[in-house]
Amino acid sequence: MTAPQGRFSAEPASSFEDFANQFDPGGLAASFKTGVISWLLLPVYVWQGLQTRRRVLRMVPPMGRTSGCLGAETAGDAEVKLLVIGDSSAAGVGVDRIDDSLGPKLAERIAALTGLSVFWRAAGANSAVSAEIRDHVVPNLACEAFTHIVLMIGTNDAKNFHGGRRFKKSFGSLLYALKAKWPEARIVWSPPVDLKRVPALPRGLAHVLELRARIVRKIGARLCAERGAIVATTLPRVEPAGFSRDGFHASVEGYAYYANHLVNYVIGKR
Repeated sequence: MTAPQGRFSAEPASSFEDFANQFDPGGLAASFKTGVISWLLLPVYVWQGLQTRRRVLRMVPPMGRTSGCLGAETAGDAEVKLLVIGDSSAAGVGVDRIDDSLGPKLAERIAALTGLSVFWRAAGANSAVSAEIRDHVVPNLACEAFTHIVLMIGTNDAKNFHGGRRFKKSFGSLLYALKAKWPEARIVWSPPVDLKRVPALPRGLAHVLELRARIVRKIGARLCAERGAIVATTLPRVEPAGFSRDGFHASVEGYAYYANHLVNYVIGKR
């Protein structure tokens, strides 16, 4: 069953140009210079990256079910069928209970704002990049009739220093794969947060990774505009309270804030 077209159009909410005018925090200003500067700072990335990897707590996804229903007995009865797919943010890394992760929280917000029943499914993988989600997650998901898809990807592509050409190929083909499998779904991409605000990252490393994230945001936004997906702005506020004990992944409060930020993009009010 598809969602009502009035509130849940599968068309992009805005053009790339419109989006560029409001994007935060400057990701679309990424240029050739951005890439050059980030490569010149590669020694900082390597040195501080190794130190950070040894220091930061490694967290795993919460135990429990990876799908659920709100207001419906079965997935087939739900009016909205939501897939949250991507990296560790989609998997709920950072919280102890699956109910506190993004998928269930976003489903709750959709149900509260629309009065519609919601089926949600979370399909995330720790440290995943775009190509891995394209090749190993999307093909192995059951072809359920998802009406809405939230794509949480890009942070690890930036963190792993994937070049613009590589990200364009992997992220662009990921969008094609999602569109081919769920052609009627409304797809919303949530780009990386401002990495300079992530507590676990030392200042130098955070600066380098934010340069890489700007490249990811710029390319990703353009591909979404070309291929019929909606781009959410980055989180407007990134504060320590929103992070888990590892200082990198979202906390209970962080996922609730994420859900509040994304819900209007998902239901078509932005």
